This record gives sequence, C-alpha cells and structure tokens, in this order.
Amino acid sequence: MRKTPFAIDPRPLTEASSSHAGLLAVSRTYRALNVPGLMEANVSVKARHRGFTEAQFGETLVLLNAAGGDSYADVELLKADRCLAQGLGYHLPKATALREFCEAFHDEEKVTRPSGYKQLAFIPESSARLEGLARVLAGVVQRGARLYEQQQSALHTATVDLDATIIESHKQAATWSYEGIKGYQPAVAVWAEADLVLADEFRDGNVPAGMDPLRLAQQAFGALPSGIQRRAFRGDSACYEQKLLAWLSAPARAEEPGGAIEFAVSADMSPPLRKVAVAVPEKAWKTLKQEGNGVLRQWAELPFVPSARYEHKEAQPLRYIGIRLVKPQGEFFDDGSRTSYFAVVTNRRDRGDRVIEWHREKAGTIEHVHEEVKNGLAGGVLPSGKFGANAAWFRFSLLTYNVLSLIRGLALDGDFRRAKIRTLRLHLIHVAGRMNRFGCKLKLRFCAPPQTIARIQRIWTVFDLPSQPTAFVSTA
Repeated sequence: MRKTPFAIDPRPLTEASSSHAGLLAVSRTYRALNVPGLMEANVSVKARHRGFTEAQFGETLVLLNAAGGDSYADVELLKADRCLAQGLGYHLPKATALREFCEAFHDEEKVTRPSGYKQLAFIPESSARLEGLARVLAGVVQRGARLYEQQQSALHTATVDLDATIIESHKQAATWSYEGIKGYQPAVAVWAEADLVLADEFRDGNVPAGMDPLRLAQQAFGALPSGIQRRAFRGDSACYEQKLLAWLSAPARAEEPGGAIEFAVSADMSPPLRKVAVAVPEKAWKTLKQEGNGVLRQWAELPFVPSARYEHKEAQPLRYIGIRLVKPQGEFFDDGSRTSYFAVVTNRRDRGDRVIEWHREKAGTIEHVHEEVKNGLAGGVLPSGKFGANAAWFRFSLLTYNVLSLIRGLALDGDFRRAKIRTLRLHLIHVAGRMNRFGCKLKLRFCAPPQTIARIQRIWTVFDLPSQPTAFVSTA
C-alpha cells in the first residue's frame, strides 16, 4: 500500500479502443427506432448538402446525454474516441457545430410577445423545427409500442401523468419562478405504463404550471399509439383548470379510440371546498394509514359542487374526495391546527381510498422522469441564452430518456428494468471496448464480464438492424 506497482507510459494507444464503447448500443437503439428517418422527415436545419445531417446531430446529442455530458464542450471528449467514430461511421461534430444546430431551433418572432399583450407570463408558440422535433419524440413512442407488441407484451392501457418542473438558470433571459429561483419551468407528459415521454412544453420560469395545461394534455393523448384500449390522466393542482377538466370529462372522449378518460387531479383547497371538508361528520372520515410520525391520513366523500363555467351540459358531476391529515395529541401544523385538508377531483367510481392511492402513484412516474432528465441527463443544465435552443436541448434530453427507457423495458431484465441512468452508465455504457477490422468487416470486442456482453448482445437482437461492410464517412 506504500507504492503503486506500475508506471505511466505517456504514449497514447494507437488502436481504436474506447472507455465507453457501450454507447454504440445506444446508437444501435437510436437507429433501430428509426430516429434518423424521423429526423429527416420532420426536422430541416441544414442549409447545405455537405456536413453533418440532422440525424447525426441528433444522435450526437443523444450519445452526449447518455454518456453524462451536460454542455456542448463535452462532445470534444467523445469526438476524440476513434472506436466510437468507427462504430458510428463518422467523426462526431465539434462543440461549435452542435451549438449552431441547437440555436437553429430558435425563432425570435415566436418568442416575441404580441403587441398589446399585458400578462407577465407568456407561452410562445413553438418554431416549426421544434414542432418537428416533437413529432420525432412522438414517433419514437409509436415505434416503441410496436416493439412491445412484437415481444407479445403489448400495452393496452395508457395513463398520462402531467407535471411541470423548475430548472435553475442564471442566463440573462431566464425569469423568476414562484419558488424564488431564476430559470425555466417546462411541463412534461409521461405515459406511465411504458415509462415514455409523450410530449413537453418548454416555458419561462415565470409561467405558472397551471397556465393552459389543456394544450399539452391534448398533444400527449394525440401521441398515444392506436392500440390503446383504456386511457387515464393524473395531475397535481396545476391541472385543476376548468377547460382541462371539461375536456377530460366531455362525452366526446368516449367516442375516440381508447374510450373515455378516467382522471384524478389534486383540487385547489378553496375556501368553499375547505368549508365543506371541515363540515364532514367525524364518523364519515375513514383512516387510510398512520404515518411513522403518528399522523393519521384519512379520507371522506365531499358533497361539493363547484360552479364550473365550462362544464358540458351532458357531463356527469365530478366527484370530490377529501383527504385529512390529523396530528397526534399535542402536536400542530404550521398554521396552529391539528388537521390539514386536501382534495382530489375525479370521475372514477371505485372506492375513495383506491382512487387516492392510484393518484399518488404518479410520484413514481412523472417525478421520477423529472429527476432523471434533470440530474441523470443534461436536461438540468441549459446551455444557451436563446429560448428555442434551450427548448431543443431539453427535448433531446427527453428523447434520450425514451431511448434508454426502451432499452430497459425491451432488452434488459431483473433489476435493470427499473435501473437509474447512472446504473446503466456503470453496467452498460462506460464499458471498455476495441474495434478490430478483419477483412472488410468491423468487429467490436468488449473488455467486460460475460453477463455485460450478453446484455449488449440482447440489445443488438431486440433492436434489429442489418450489419454489413460500410465505408467510413468523414464529415470533418
């Protein structure tokens, strides 16, 4: 322990070796999901035929996210990897080229407030390129659903969980959020059963989470595959918005593919609603559980009928379920009371405690996605002062999340099906490998345990692509 039993040889290896050869499994998935075709069909950025294609830029951003990079400059570490370059068929672009690609998604006219607009919060329309990138994200969901079906694991239920998150940023263009943090506040919709992001809406930090959630909800349901037989929706109090609730509960939903949408949304505890909850008789409250700190969690039906201005004349009255937290004797909440009230509004008719538990399950879906995209991927570090460039950067992080999620769900087993991204990096991505050429054929050999190689081979099998001799393309 008092000495190191080797010396450093300063000569670099000349062989095409890599410390993260597992990134080529991410590339395999990206290509097998036909993301290159989706990018070509929906995203037009290039002004010239020469140079990198949109699909190559997109693949670079996905690989950068998967490897743990969180800035344009980090691509230079991957660019120097000869093994990765040979496996991809091209050298990765420089950081400056990657920045120019993302900034091409910015449209100054779209982010400029219309004349006469007086509200502080403003949600700009997406640029044509950002809309195209949204279609790419939806296309990956469709392709992933078909792969589940091919594995005889077709998904027939789709629960859409919608929530916003705050990304701290000190860029000059960033605005102050309700938490006193300067940054941005994108909203994301997730297909819970598939663990896939359906849609997102990038927003300034000062945009309330409850501002116009209907548009994103409609986009999310529109991204679902045609084979869905049952639809549902969950949201927090930001989704307690009359237009959204009226759309979810409208009789027209029952005529659409997938049928009526069951939903549960946290309700704003308005003074009238609180008055009703407080007036519920003691014997009507049923105990859900007792927390470790002694707090009782109880529920009861609330006879509350709000004045819904947008309620359809044929819509059924919504159901309000109250939640009451009761402190032990002698303990109090911050407002000095022993009880605290919450509520959930729903159109489901099963028992109240089951509705509450089902609603709470969204914490393991949408909140998990936010945590992984912001901390496990590059979505939490926005690199530009341009709104559209940051929106594209964030959306490529979501695309990476979907690619990795499909790897977990379709090609891995055991604990790896729910593994966090940092675990995937350790066991799948940051795996040493060397590229050899035998005759006209390239072969990738890993320096890894047999079980790790077997996992990567499984990815090659599930995400099938033809393997054939190709000429190396230099786009430098």
